[in-house]
Amino acid sequence: MTKWAASLIRISTHEVETLQKRLAEIVERRTAAELRVAMLDAEAEAEAQRAQGDASAGWYMIGYREGHKRRRAEVLLQIDQCHEEEVGARDALAEAFENLKKYEHVAEQAKVLAAKKQGAFESAQLDELGLRRKAAGF
Repeated sequence: MTKWAASLIRISTHEVETLQKRLAEIVERRTAAELRVAMLDAEAEAEAQRAQGDASAGWYMIGYREGHKRRRAEVLLQIDQCHEEEVGARDALAEAFENLKKYEHVAEQAKVLAAKKQGAFESAQLDELGLRRKAAGF
């Protein structure tokens, strides 16, 4: 394999690995945000259960529910943003992987072509050797 092909493959492989790490980080952030939504919902349910037996908790629950809705909306927005970022990262990763495969294919074709040229050269040398031997009478 030629140096330029090896360099292209190495650079492309590095790019694919970097994009894979980025995608993993995005998925991890999205998963953490989804977990936060579940925790917020569980906390809200627990607060509602505690407030059921207390008549004075009504005013408190109004404020709590508003805060819960706001926090939940913020986290849902983060999830949406992570999802959009994830789609972009997946597209970039697919494109980088496709480029890597193209470079590997080109390098493989160059290797096959070099082997064919070497085979043709060796065949020509053997033919010439045979002709010389025949001309010399061996």
